[in-house]
Amino acid sequence: QDYLVESGGGLAQAGGSLRLSCKGPRMITSVFNSRAWGWYRQAPGKERELVAALTKGGNTDYATSVKGRFTISRDSARKTVYLQLNSLKPDDTGVYYCATDRDGTSVIPNDSWGQGTQVTVSS
Repeated sequence: QDYLVESGGGLAQAGGSLRLSCKGPRMITSVFNSRAWGWYRQAPGKERELVAALTKGGNTDYATSVKGRFTISRDSARKTVYLQLNSLKPDDTGVYYCATDRDGTSVIPNDSWGQGTQVTVSS
């Protein structure tokens, strides 16, 4: 189980933006680069869903509901994965979780999880 630290959640208005960060402070860079990464969210009363994934090769995948609005990226020097959230909608409200997978090709990374960060979008 890796130690992941998330930050960047908060309150935003509809149409606004936020950037979430997920850092693996105890990872060495080569391990960070070998991993697949993902962001999930869980809205109140709903199941956790994958919203964005990033393989070690740089391939990305997005949930239909966020495609064109959210962007997942990584900064190897900072050992940090980001989720840029643009054009936010009230339906984007939820707890966002970062996850990583030792299988760097995984499109559903789920070996280790962050603690979650709350995103609330007001209309």
